[in-house]
Amino acid sequence: MTKKFASQGDMTEKKTSFTEIGEGLYAFTAEGDPNSGVIIGDDSVMVIEAQATPRLANKVIEEIRKVTDKPISHLVLTHYHAVRVLGASAFGAPQVIMSEDARGMVEERGQEDWDSEFQRFPRLFEGHESIPGLTYPTTTFNGAMTVYLGKRRVDIMQLGRAHTAGDAVVWVPDAEVMFTGDIVEYHSACYCGDGFFAEWGHTLDNIAAFDPVSIAPGRGDALVGRSMVEAAIESTRDFVDSTYRPAARVAAKGGTLKEAWDAVRAECDEKFGDFAIYEHCLPFNVARAYDEARGIAHPRIWTAQRDIDMWEALQG
Repeated sequence: MTKKFASQGDMTEKKTSFTEIGEGLYAFTAEGDPNSGVIIGDDSVMVIEAQATPRLANKVIEEIRKVTDKPISHLVLTHYHAVRVLGASAFGAPQVIMSEDARGMVEERGQEDWDSEFQRFPRLFEGHESIPGLTYPTTTFNGAMTVYLGKRRVDIMQLGRAHTAGDAVVWVPDAEVMFTGDIVEYHSACYCGDGFFAEWGHTLDNIAAFDPVSIAPGRGDALVGRSMVEAAIESTRDFVDSTYRPAARVAAKGGTLKEAWDAVRAECDEKFGDFAIYEHCLPFNVARAYDEARGIAHPRIWTAQRDIDMWEALQG
């Protein structure tokens, strides 16, 4: 390779924040690194997203222990990506919940995704030796399920495909707060390498229909207040659409992946170039947009070798 992936050179530890976004509800954020969410119920705690390693998961646990000593009973994984799930063992949650679709993706491509992301994001996988293996759920659902943390109701739902085929969101109706996983981002690039461009906007509409007071997004600051929520949803929509349109135009003309890359950069660099992980996400986003525009409906599996081959093709 003539140069490394942008994320391979990002070795600076990120500053974390633990923001209350509703009564007993928190967003753990880290300057564009993967976020986690926390729901405190009557007798126990639910965590959303496990982080990439037990080392990083322990940072979330440290923040939880500053506000409650209740046991962690449930861990919800909104999708299958390695940076979201491989720290699961640190929480010791008796219940680990995924959609059935997401579990299927662990079976189909979990190891390949782990190998690929390990190569792309070395900093996030510091302490990887403590990962016991692929993370599988104890409980799966299709469409929706409800968990009661005492009297506190938590709805876990699939509102449509976007970031992956198995995306789930977590809704806390008593506080009107949602944890969206990577369907919504804030001042951070969306990773679309396993996504569904044509469906993403409809899924955002379904999230907006709940009219959340606050959202814990997949990356970026906690979204507190309806105006901030609306702005993040619309920025996410613009990012996804602005990535797909130019790639689709190139594909329709029989152009190359490199031409699609140049076209997307021309449209997106000025608007989104300062977003967290923008340079990291861009090659994967363009490759998936180009594939989808050419009729490849099911995202192809990323492997460590495919990453390298794609990156070399874009440097020509």
